[in-house]
Amino acid sequence: MRINASGLVATLVMALVLSGCASQANKDPLEGFNRGVYKFNDTADKAVIKPIAGAYKAVLPSPIRTGVNNFFSNLGTVVTAVNNLLQFKFDRAMDDLGRVVINSTVGVLGLIDVASMDGIPKHSEDFGQTLGHWGVGSGAYIVLPFIGPSTLRDTAGFAVDTALFDPIGYVDHVATRNQARVVKFIDLRAQYLPASDLLDDAALDPYAFMRDAYLQRRQNQINDGVAGARDDDDEYGEDLPAEKAKEPAPAASSPASSSPAASSEAPSSAAANETSPSAVEATEHAATARVPAEEQAVIVEEPKAETTAEQTTSNQKTSQETSKQETTATEMTVATASSN
Repeated sequence: MRINASGLVATLVMALVLSGCASQANKDPLEGFNRGVYKFNDTADKAVIKPIAGAYKAVLPSPIRTGVNNFFSNLGTVVTAVNNLLQFKFDRAMDDLGRVVINSTVGVLGLIDVASMDGIPKHSEDFGQTLGHWGVGSGAYIVLPFIGPSTLRDTAGFAVDTALFDPIGYVDHVATRNQARVVKFIDLRAQYLPASDLLDDAALDPYAFMRDAYLQRRQNQINDGVAGARDDDDEYGEDLPAEKAKEPAPAASSPASSSPAASSEAPSSAAANETSPSAVEATEHAATARVPAEEQAVIVEEPKAETTAEQTTSNQKTSQETSKQETTATEMTVATASSN
């Protein structure tokens, strides 16, 4: 399949524009349009797609469905390997390439997931995650017809993956290529039949639930499940990163302590403020400094106790020596008086 250069350039330009879209205060500025598309997708799913997926699951035995799923999963691993290379995650890329080689040969064109049996880890990456990895904002949330929830960044990533990285796209026979995509779509929908039933029963607002769940899941995928990593929601001004949230706020100085007159009139109060922490500092550092403070108190108090004991012992020795000297002087005086 030949790649249309103008379409590729347009896709990349769209991806570069996403960073400007991500600065919007509302993460769902197209909510009216998205709800309309969501309703269309829900109606089409319940009327056509879901019954076909149910029939697919009911007719085909589980081993065959597992083989079909493994086959398309093996092709998807190629997309993951390319995007791991683009993110400079070379260890993961080597795992992905190893999975493709093993499953495509020993696993009979990917029908059997031999790599998982051998304990080779499985990853999931796409070009949308690659853009997010390099700092491109997610942009506005958007619901695509038949595809479902996405963002402007992920839409561009989906286009690049489909046109460049997906092996199915390199099948020259158009009918075979389209049939493969349809089977892949139906197989994927059959896997999520229980989840769709749960969504309809549990969520008061399925659209909002789907939107929030999708955005959180995508951010978790971009961060590779690392908590406290960069969050696209920061660009909307909603959440702060864990590092910023943990930074202690500067202690507010009271007017009395900053006034020269007050400091000159009450030096004892200023000295007390220097030696004892303020209420704000005590609140901020209570959780983290409690154990070190206790240890420090022990370390500081023990030398004091030893010093006091040594001083007491020294004083006792001094008093004993003084008593001995006084006793000796008294005895000498008595002896002198007796001799006289």
